[in-house]
Amino acid sequence: MLLQFNFKNYKSFRDDTTLDLTATKISEFDKHIIKTGGEQVLPIAAIFGANASGKSNVIEAFRYMHEYVMDSLNYGGDTSKKEKDGFVKPTPFLFDNDTKDAESVFEVYFIDFSDSKEKTYNYGFSIDTVGVVEEWLNVKSKTAKEASRIFYRNRNTGELDLTGFTNKVKDNLIIALEKETLLVSLGAKLKVDKLKFVRDWFMNNEFANFGQPVENFFLSQLISEDFAEDENVRKKVLKYLSSFDESIVDFKVETIRGEKEEDDRIKIFAVHQMVDGTGFASIPLQHESAGTLKMFALYPWVEEVLSIGGILVIDELNAKLHPLLVRVFSQTFLNKELNPNNAQLIFTTHDSWQLNANLLRRDEIWFTEKQANGISQLYSLADFVDEDGVKIRKDENYEKNYLLGKYGAIPTLKYFDLFKEE
Repeated sequence: MLLQFNFKNYKSFRDDTTLDLTATKISEFDKHIIKTGGEQVLPIAAIFGANASGKSNVIEAFRYMHEYVMDSLNYGGDTSKKEKDGFVKPTPFLFDNDTKDAESVFEVYFIDFSDSKEKTYNYGFSIDTVGVVEEWLNVKSKTAKEASRIFYRNRNTGELDLTGFTNKVKDNLIIALEKETLLVSLGAKLKVDKLKFVRDWFMNNEFANFGQPVENFFLSQLISEDFAEDENVRKKVLKYLSSFDESIVDFKVETIRGEKEEDDRIKIFAVHQMVDGTGFASIPLQHESAGTLKMFALYPWVEEVLSIGGILVIDELNAKLHPLLVRVFSQTFLNKELNPNNAQLIFTTHDSWQLNANLLRRDEIWFTEKQANGISQLYSLADFVDEDGVKIRKDENYEKNYLLGKYGAIPTLKYFDLFKEE
């Protein structure tokens, strides 16, 4: 489970920024709290804010870290391979001479609740336009007083501390390490258990951005594994969709053969009952509503993260979805019977109704606000204090106060006076 994500100097976030999923000492919705490894962890973080305030950049920072861990093995070594795959440089805060050429920093704290020792891991790296500047991995057992170092590297000082490995593993890592490559990525390839474990933790997280048209289209084409071949899988998807759209009563799958087997395509039809009850009619799934297609696309990832206890990270969860459906979707992660493996959901939204739906704790509600100088800030409702230095009470009308601007993180509204005749 993710305890904390820290990052710095990425896009509109110039300064140290923290998304914290550990519970604060507040009294509402105690049943949301998951107790593990001596920590009290939350299953949800919902991020609100104005357009261009930095909401998506929080998601993109976490996604950048995830993808760099997954792909950095491809960035070093052979020149032709580097040109093919492309070293993915971070995007720093560009409106400050001190940061535009400085490294970006990414760090996570997470718990391995599958281990009886419930170890807490701290992994992170900093990176600039050349490659990895620093990288570190520490681990702490629940009963230990302090964390122990597994490795640390620093390009600027030349330090490479591989304390946590055998001499054979050390030699293999040193020989193969490139300046653009993360030790975690390399170690996973070399089947070093401690490093493969960290890489696999990132692998268990899924990302979806419904605010990007190209990715949105791609997501709408996704189907569950074995959907075409396994009727039981189709029944599960049908049950899931019927929770909000009962008009679909079945699916039909048609295989369109290509010249080769790998060229075969699947066409899915949604089956509806005729209004007079005399029979059924099928229409291509792509003709269903945008909301239905979005929920269909999300199903494989929801099923996956719930089964393995991963993290589902969604930008613009509310897009194309009714507020009540967003609520039901969120409740899946809050319900311990539906979420026995402690999966987590992180999402951005413009849907202020969720603030006043008696659903989330104050420490599960986050805001982004961009200052006049272009710097974004991230803060939770639990930590917010008003102009008198008073924290927000749990009985306040969060939605009303948010729209009134009490918590910040709303757009500065002006009339479109450019249309006014002179």
